[in-house]
Amino acid sequence: MNAAAPPLVRIPVGIVVERCKAGSQWADFVWRAVAVLPDEPETKPWTVLREEHGATLFYAGSATVDLYLSETARYRDNLASGSPGIWIVLSPAEGAWPYSVTAATADPAEGEAFTEAAGNLVEAVAMPETLHQAIESFVAEHHVEREFFKRTRRPANPEALARRQHEGGHE
Repeated sequence: MNAAAPPLVRIPVGIVVERCKAGSQWADFVWRAVAVLPDEPETKPWTVLREEHGATLFYAGSATVDLYLSETARYRDNLASGSPGIWIVLSPAEGAWPYSVTAATADPAEGEAFTEAAGNLVEAVAMPETLHQAIESFVAEHHVEREFFKRTRRPANPEALARRQHEGGHE
């Protein structure tokens, strides 16, 4: 989602979504992203992959995990988290299927930003090993540690903060 510069690397992925019967009177089904495939399969979107125990797995479509030079610290933190993830974003759609694949990202902050749209379904799923290796290589090659500079505040000027009299000497 970085509009300043194009991504340096684009990794195609496939998205797997699960539909379960809802135990609610307000919704028939609960949808959620459950996996990212390390490549874009030659399968039509919304192909049923498996049905079992009241749940149906679908290949929902493809996306790209875009890697930007400016976000290497976030990717590094994701990889070091102990359970690196890919955030999958599904947006409401009109038509035969209730959602469409909007994005997949390795940037936790970008994944969180997608939750601001109330209708989006955003799930962090396990990062496949091939993506882990590709992102780790990207970070190793491109990350530059940036020194943190704390700005110093100037002391307040009491004269500038004082209430000024209006012209003519009246307050």
